[in-house]
Amino acid sequence: MRTESFSFEGTEVQYLRAGQGRPLLLLHGSGPGASSIGNWKAVMEPLASKYEVFAMDLIGFGGSGRKPAAPFFDYELWVRQAVAMLDLIPAERAGVIGHSLSASIALTVAARSSKVAAVMTTGAMGARFDLKDGTARTWTCPRNREELRKAIGGLIHHTSGIGEAYYEAREKVIYAEGYADYFDSMFGGDKQQYIDAAVVAKPTLERIAQPVLMLHGRDDEAFPMSSTIELAGGLATADVVLLSECSHSVAVERTATFLALASDFFRRHLDNE
Repeated sequence: MRTESFSFEGTEVQYLRAGQGRPLLLLHGSGPGASSIGNWKAVMEPLASKYEVFAMDLIGFGGSGRKPAAPFFDYELWVRQAVAMLDLIPAERAGVIGHSLSASIALTVAARSSKVAAVMTTGAMGARFDLKDGTARTWTCPRNREELRKAIGGLIHHTSGIGEAYYEAREKVIYAEGYADYFDSMFGGDKQQYIDAAVVAKPTLERIAQPVLMLHGRDDEAFPMSSTIELAGGLATADVVLLSECSHSVAVERTATFLALASDFFRRHLDNE
């Protein structure tokens, strides 16, 4: 696995690259300390055994630069960034995996780019729901380990299996100079607006002809599974898998299931193109 970067609209964007084969673009969520390595560490190596994986940090997250001026929550910026990353991938077609906020971004990108061959989502945002306590906690930056544990506890059903490396990966982002204030500004004010900003409109869903696989934890209280179910209802071709004993972080909580489903899905819709 190697770290690479490119400049996008004046900001340095970092991504991880590993493996060989047909390309997969991985897009992380928006939780405290979110980054590609934090979101996808458990699945990157197995995916890279068959695919060339590009796991990009959104601007304002992970190793990518921060947006120089507010508003720091900028859905359209992140969509353009994802399209730019796709354009850098040296292949005609690619699969995309998006988690949480980036599930919405991935679907929007699929509606705009014929380079997207298939989309897989986990814990998808993209349909309107009322702000939950867990959602608000996710979008408030922890200032210490105990606050981080509480935030993660709302995103992972069984936290007993979460090791020190998981927390350290997130703390590396959170404790960077000025980042906590930046993050809280990104999700400042009425947090319902950020749920609404990520809604994928019906005309956009109708333009998505690519196959879509959507995974969601049944125990996800912060980002309810109703969002995935509603989105799927507006898509031409979508399979939905609801996972028991699982909250928001599917790739972390149900790694083997995630990999088995991803392997079958992309074998059918990317490998054979």
